[in-house]
Amino acid sequence: MKLVKVHITLKEGVLDPQGKAVQGSLNTLGYENIEEVRVGKYLELTVADDANIEHQIEEMCSKLLANPVIENYKYTVEEGVTQ
Repeated sequence: MKLVKVHITLKEGVLDPQGKAVQGSLNTLGYENIEEVRVGKYLELTVADDANIEHQIEEMCSKLLANPVIENYKYTVEEGVTQ
């Protein structure tokens, strides 16, 4: 078994209304030094060992998990995960 950790973020220059809302709330709570918040996604996938896992992860990210037009993604694969 392997644990795949996927981080998805908006590309630079893409507006982030959710991030702006979080920033506004933090500022309202007194954290006025927060200048920008960007909100992303984090996913964990537990997968069976497969020689093509890297290729499959790339496909999953580009076809479903991330929108390659407006989002970047990166991932790590951890070996030897047990349940």
